[in-house]
Amino acid sequence: MPDPSLENVFEAILKYGHDEDFVPRHEDEEFNPTAAPAGSPEKLEILAERVRRGFPLWHEEDRVDYSGLTGAVRPRD
Repeated sequence: MPDPSLENVFEAILKYGHDEDFVPRHEDEEFNPTAAPAGSPEKLEILAERVRRGFPLWHEEDRVDYSGLTGAVRPRD
């Protein structure tokens, strides 16, 4: 949740610092790959949670394609 006392990004940087020195935590048993397809709401939530927890965005074993997925096909009018 954003800090309501901050008026702009520069105030946030002054208060919290910047990410130039950020080093993600790789060695954590809770940093797991996901089979969620790219762009899906599930994948976006997983990426957001990774950022919140200080993990890298991408896990080397994340799904990289759409093979094996099926979806609803809607007929055209």
